[in-house]
Amino acid sequence: MAQAAVSSTVVYRDPMAALDWLAKAFGFEVSLLLTDAEGNVAHAEMSYLSCGIGVACEWAAPQLGGARMRSPVTLDGQCSQFIGIALVRGLDAHCETARAAGARITEEPADQFYGARSYRAMDPEGHVWTFRQELRKVSTAELEAASGLTYKVGGDA
Repeated sequence: MAQAAVSSTVVYRDPMAALDWLAKAFGFEVSLLLTDAEGNVAHAEMSYLSCGIGVACEWAAPQLGGARMRSPVTLDGQCSQFIGIALVRGLDAHCETARAAGARITEEPADQFYGARSYRAMDPEGHVWTFRQELRKVSTAELEAASGLTYKVGGDA
C-alpha cells in the first residue's frame, strides 16, 4: 500500500480487542502489528480500501510534550475527532454489518444535502466513525441553498 500523505491513529484502551472488532464490524484488515514480549500492542495499522488507519494503546511520553493519548472510554465519553471513510458502494449493508457486530448506530443511513448517503457508528470505546457513499455531484448554489452557508473551495477563500 502506498504511504498516505495524512494518517490518523485511533487510541484504544484495549487495542488488541479493537483490531478484532474493527475487522468484524467495518471490514478493516490488519496490515501491520507490532507487539511486545507480553503480546501487548506497541503499534498497529489497519487498511480499508485505500485508507490506512493506525491503532494504538493509551500512552504518554516526553516526545508528546505533556500530551497523553487516551481513548474516549477512559475520558468518560469525551472524543476529539470524527473518523470519516468514503465507501464506493454498499453503505446500507455496511451499516447492518456494523450493527450486527455491536456498533451503536448514532445516525442511521440517510441521503445528505451535499450529495452523499452516510451513517455514523460508535465503536465499543466511544470513537465515532462516519461512513459515506457519494451519490451525486451537488452545485455550489445547491449547497448554499440547503445549508445557508457560504461555500468556498480551495483558493476561493
